[in-house]
Amino acid sequence: MSLLDNLKGLGLIAQTSAESELLDHLESGSRTVYCGFDPTANSLHIGNLVPLLA
Repeated sequence: MSLLDNLKGLGLIAQTSAESELLDHLESGSRTVYCGFDPTANSLHIGNLVPLLA
Protein backbone atom coordinates (compact mmCIF):
# COMPACT_ATOMS: atom_id res chain seq x y z
CA MET A 1 0.00 0.00 0.00
CA SER A 2 1.38 3.41 -0.96
CA LEU A 3 1.61 6.56 1.13
CA LEU A 4 -1.09 8.08 -1.06
CA ASP A 5 -3.40 5.12 -0.40
CA ASN A 6 -2.77 5.40 3.35
CA LEU A 7 -3.61 9.11 3.39
CA LYS A 8 -6.74 8.50 1.32
CA GLY A 9 -7.76 5.71 3.68
CA LEU A 10 -7.51 8.14 6.59
CA GLY A 11 -9.70 10.60 4.70
CA LEU A 12 -6.91 13.18 4.50
CA ILE A 13 -6.90 13.39 0.68
CA ALA A 14 -10.12 14.01 -1.22
CA GLN A 15 -8.68 14.63 -4.68
CA THR A 16 -5.36 15.15 -6.45
CA SER A 17 -4.10 16.47 -9.76
CA ALA A 18 -1.99 14.17 -11.91
CA GLU A 19 -2.23 11.32 -9.42
CA SER A 20 -0.06 8.90 -11.39
CA GLU A 21 2.74 11.48 -11.65
CA LEU A 22 2.45 12.24 -7.93
CA LEU A 23 2.64 8.54 -7.10
CA ASP A 24 5.70 8.14 -9.35
CA HIS A 25 7.37 11.11 -7.64
CA LEU A 26 6.66 9.76 -4.15
CA GLU A 27 7.90 6.28 -5.01
CA SER A 28 11.00 7.33 -7.00
CA GLY A 29 13.12 7.97 -3.93
CA SER A 30 13.12 9.22 -0.39
CA ARG A 31 11.33 12.51 0.30
CA THR A 32 11.69 14.96 3.17
CA VAL A 33 8.66 16.65 4.67
CA TYR A 34 8.74 19.47 7.18
CA CYS A 35 5.82 19.72 9.58
CA GLY A 36 6.38 22.68 11.84
CA PHE A 37 4.34 24.12 14.65
CA ASP A 38 5.06 25.39 18.12
CA PRO A 39 3.89 22.82 20.70
CA THR A 40 4.47 25.36 23.47
CA ALA A 41 2.02 27.89 21.97
CA ASN A 42 -1.12 28.76 23.92
CA SER A 43 -3.28 27.36 21.13
CA LEU A 44 -3.12 25.50 17.85
CA HIS A 45 -5.56 25.73 14.95
CA ILE A 46 -7.32 23.03 12.93
CA GLY A 47 -4.64 23.25 10.24
CA ASN A 48 -2.16 21.79 12.73
CA LEU A 49 -4.31 18.68 13.13
CA VAL A 50 -3.91 17.22 9.63
CA PRO A 51 -0.15 16.55 9.80
CA LEU A 52 -0.53 15.18 13.31
CA LEU A 53 -3.12 12.66 12.09
CA ALA A 54 -0.95 11.59 9.17
